[in-house]
Amino acid sequence: MARRHLEIHVTRRIGWLRAAVLGANDGVVSTASLIVGVAAAHGSHQAILTAGFASLVAGAMSMAAGEYVSVSSQADTEKAEMEVERRELEADSAGELRELANIYVKRGLTPALAHDVAVQLTEHNALDAHLRDELGISETMKARPLQAAVTSAITYASGAALPLIVTALAPQQAMIWIVTIASLAVLTALGAMAARAGGAGMLLGAVRVLFWGAFAMAVTAGIGKLFGAVV
Repeated sequence: MARRHLEIHVTRRIGWLRAAVLGANDGVVSTASLIVGVAAAHGSHQAILTAGFASLVAGAMSMAAGEYVSVSSQADTEKAEMEVERRELEADSAGELRELANIYVKRGLTPALAHDVAVQLTEHNALDAHLRDELGISETMKARPLQAAVTSAITYASGAALPLIVTALAPQQAMIWIVTIASLAVLTALGAMAARAGGAGMLLGAVRVLFWGAFAMAVTAGIGKLFGAVV
């Protein structure tokens, strides 16, 4: 009895994974950096909390809007390419068949086999074959603006909530160090988990996120110290 060959690939997760990682990392880094900067400028506990909460709300909305606009532009481009390809198939189906066969020849098939494959795929779904093999547009990789926007907003708010909660609970005299350490620990974990979910090395993902998170907080704290006032 033949056994089923099961493979698990991460490409199906690329759309939401990218938005989720970007949103969570930005939430932690942006909010923690702002909190550290305001604290370094000797802001009051209430001012620091207000700044952190404003960062959570404004950042989540900005991430959602930015992702939606960006991914919508990608989706519009894909739709335009689909329409162009549909018209070309209607106008010159024989030429499009040769074009598809040439693609398979370049990938290593013999001309005869490439022609047979192109014919069969064209008979099955010509537009899908050209979108996938000529333009690289597939259902798995297709742009999904609403999914990206919602994912980014939720994950940004979730990431931003952590330094905000720590700020609310931490004593002001030790706030900078507590928020920094807690945020960097979460960033390290996020980097490792994102790398794991994407099928990459966890150590590299963790170190990469940790470095840039620490850099952002250090720069913001330095600016706060330099000006010595809440801005």
